[in-house]
Amino acid sequence: RTAPDATVQAAGKTPDAGTVQSATSQPTDRMSASALENIYFSFDSPSISSAARTILAQNAELLTAKSGGTVTIAGNCDERGSAEYNLALGEKRALAARNYLISLGIPAKRLATISYGEEKPADPGHDETAWAKNRRDEFSINGN
Repeated sequence: RTAPDATVQAAGKTPDAGTVQSATSQPTDRMSASALENIYFSFDSPSISSAARTILAQNAELLTAKSGGTVTIAGNCDERGSAEYNLALGEKRALAARNYLISLGIPAKRLATISYGEEKPADPGHDETAWAKNRRDEFSINGN
């Protein structure tokens, strides 16, 4: 395997801190799957909290800097409520995050939504600690 700085030099470019960080780092024009942070919701609510707005603003900065690829926003719920209700609530949560990112300048064509309702819990527990982790939007990067 060729080190990233050797590839950059072979292409006739001089590596800089913004392009090559180390032999094991990714070039800055790509985002890792964990680059975007999840946001969390209050019980039975699709409303974006001030803490979530801060995280979405940071996610928008990353997306603006890395213009390639799309992002899927997956809305999730805790186990309380019917399956149908939770699918609808998960969709509302994903759409709320999508709309907020659009308001921050991210093109709508880069943002897709899906709802998993209660089907993909982050924590399988059955208490408020687990439920708080499960009421979330997750962001996955596609084709960066």
